[in-house]
Amino acid sequence: MVDSYYSGVYWPGRPESLEAYSRRAELFFRNLSAVDQSLARWFEQAASRDAALKTEFLPSAETFLGLFAKKKYRIGDGEIFFAAWNGESSASSVVNFSCGSPSPQTVDLCVWAPPSIGDVAGRLLSAPMLTQVMRAMVLAWEPEWGVFTSDRHRDAVSEFADTGTFVGWGTYLSRNRGVVPPLPAPVRIEQVKDKGTLIVLTPERFTVGNPEHVALAERVRELLDRAGLLKPLQAQP
Repeated sequence: MVDSYYSGVYWPGRPESLEAYSRRAELFFRNLSAVDQSLARWFEQAASRDAALKTEFLPSAETFLGLFAKKKYRIGDGEIFFAAWNGESSASSVVNFSCGSPSPQTVDLCVWAPPSIGDVAGRLLSAPMLTQVMRAMVLAWEPEWGVFTSDRHRDAVSEFADTGTFVGWGTYLSRNRGVVPPLPAPVRIEQVKDKGTLIVLTPERFTVGNPEHVALAERVRELLDRAGLLKPLQAQP
């Protein structure tokens, strides 16, 4: 079975202006395009491949402001949902984000789904590349929590996949959550500017088929939970 992976960041509902969302989206796509050439060209997601290929857009703040004003991307008053595809049939990447929920009990998010097989997947599904993607997400969206891991791993460790409560191959924690304790080798800990901390379990690809990987993830989860850093998303005081 081929594992599928994803990278996502999450934060309590945070209403902002369309101009603010547009600036955040521009920053995210600009930083994402620097990660890999397959992430430099984007189309609006549509009902078919042919329809999507007619909707290429320049990911600028001005462009996003126009897109977000469209009724089809508005969920409610001030709340938006947007999805984009890179146009590659054999190296498909999809980004979707939903933000502006009026309730802090509702989770805003940005998620990237990379290809699972092929040469591009081989490049992207590595700790250095996924770290760059997570940094791009954090700097643009300023989330509370984030993760990159496989779908199988997420489903195995969290019955309901509650955001904020489990550890992936990579886990981001906002500085608002507290100080990250010392963690066992080969775990790498790095700061994302002044936003928070990114924890990467292994330099090689993390898989649920490797019992050492699974055991390390559980050990790190225990340590982070003991430090009070893993909890469901909620409004900050």
